[in-house]
Amino acid sequence: MGGSKGRTFVVIGAGPAGLTAAYELCRAGHRPVVLEKEALVGGLARTEQYKGFRFDMGGHRFFTKAVEVDRMWHEVLGDQFLVRPRLSRIFFKQRFFQYPLKPLNALLGLGLVESLLTGLSYLRWQVSPYPREDTFEEWVTNRFGRRLFRTFFKTYTEKVWGIPCSELKAEWAAQRIKDLSFRSALVSMFVKPGRRITTLIEQFDYPRLGPGMMWETVRDSITGRGGEVQTECELERIERDGQHIRRAVVGVNGSRRSIEATDFISSMPITELVKRLDPPAPDDVLAAAGALRHRDFLTVCVIVDQPRLFPDNWIYVHDPSVQVGRIQNFKNWSPDMVPDDRKTSLGLEYFCNEGDELWTMADDELVALAQRELESIGLARGEDVEDGCVFRVPKSYPVYDSAYAEHLAVVREFVGSLQNLQTIGRNGLHRYDNQDHAMLTGMYAARNAVSGESNDLWAVNTEAEYHEQVSAERGRNLRRVEAQIRLGLAEVLGRIDRLALGAGTGVVLGLGLCLATLLIVAQGGEVVGRTLGLLSHYLPGYSVSVAGSFLGFGYGLMFGFLLGWLFALMRNAIMFLWFSVLRRRVERGFMRDLLEYI
Repeated sequence: MGGSKGRTFVVIGAGPAGLTAAYELCRAGHRPVVLEKEALVGGLARTEQYKGFRFDMGGHRFFTKAVEVDRMWHEVLGDQFLVRPRLSRIFFKQRFFQYPLKPLNALLGLGLVESLLTGLSYLRWQVSPYPREDTFEEWVTNRFGRRLFRTFFKTYTEKVWGIPCSELKAEWAAQRIKDLSFRSALVSMFVKPGRRITTLIEQFDYPRLGPGMMWETVRDSITGRGGEVQTECELERIERDGQHIRRAVVGVNGSRRSIEATDFISSMPITELVKRLDPPAPDDVLAAAGALRHRDFLTVCVIVDQPRLFPDNWIYVHDPSVQVGRIQNFKNWSPDMVPDDRKTSLGLEYFCNEGDELWTMADDELVALAQRELESIGLARGEDVEDGCVFRVPKSYPVYDSAYAEHLAVVREFVGSLQNLQTIGRNGLHRYDNQDHAMLTGMYAARNAVSGESNDLWAVNTEAEYHEQVSAERGRNLRRVEAQIRLGLAEVLGRIDRLALGAGTGVVLGLGLCLATLLIVAQGGEVVGRTLGLLSHYLPGYSVSVAGSFLGFGYGLMFGFLLGWLFALMRNAIMFLWFSVLRRRVERGFMRDLLEYI
């Protein structure tokens, strides 16, 4: 899509991906038209308001390893960012556990017996893990044991996704936890990082008025540069001639508008995009799009007549006795989210499917449910909840069920054949991306169009080069160092061939005994080889003689082979265990942040 002269652009969707694409296009001198069906911009990262209180749909930390994303954030908001300390806990079986899990805290919370059983379960699954890791359940069990999986992962994960962990694909976890082939471990063992990178565990940036502040400022920048951001605009159809998109037809305030363009960038759900094509997509593509699923959620936002409730930014609710999945304390994200310091605002997140019992429950019933569950957990008294409202967020999480990859491949192939269309973002790629990954796809799509680059948008958040906090040159240097480390380790610590070592050791030991025997025989004397002759007590038939030298060669060959074979076997086993321990250590280090991305 190189060469931008004379091009016009329509961007569908005003979430982080779409607005970032439009922002990049404006910087390149273009005037894109952005179409958004909601009243607010920001998509899942928007900030809703109710009676002056601000509510973040999901809790969005501004932390990234992508330098260009971080640069845009601070270019847009500058000193409007707050640096926030991060604190979150897990609520399970009427107890609070620190997250990431701390051994002593977990031990005290679980109790001695349960902790012992959890440790034994971990050892059992280290000795005999699942041979294949197709599902999330198998993936976590292999790394932590079945008991810990059931304690800290099963209930919450099934709340989020609405399907059993035995049906959720393991690649959802693998996508969040990158590079399990020792790359990070090897480089960190031998190369000292140039500077310390602050992790999500410790602190993060957050806009003073919530994430919507970022995207409202980006919207204003786009319109200030001649672009257009049309909200409350429903896309009705996308007209095409063969594989070329001609125009988008939208409904705005009861009227219809047709917008022609040379290029289209879409962050709307790819499943909905395919259904709006005119002429329609082939039947197999429509069927595949219909089979792709999303998980929805709603946030019950309540105002509590208490100045302080609990210190956490958010709490994961694993306990199955309540339906809420996560609770946000917006005052702890930013004091400016709450207009009255004497009060506290909370967001209780309920994961559901559009149209189910929770989704269709009346708002006042949902507020009453949140009130009861807050009291049940012990976070607030029911009578202190003085007001509340509900915000529903459809198509929040692309579901990684057992058949999704097959269906997505069909949709992706067809959409990829449309010559002047690029899909971006979480829903445009049907991938569970973070905000910064979605922004990267928007940046790269814009650059593909205006600069002739050929960035693979589907590779963002799947390949390591999109995640390393290094310059291109430093990245190449690290890869060279990594290759040298791998080569060195392969030479020093590589697998030893048992047969080869056994045969070599046997030949050396056999020849040694044979030559020693012949040398002593050649020396002669009254008593020949008194000391060496003691071997006859252990080697039947051996004697210090010419005939004995040949028998000694046979014995040396046999025992040397056995010694070399056993040494290679033990050494290979030790190295296998060492690498297994290292692998688990690396995985646990990444696993600590797994829940961070839900």
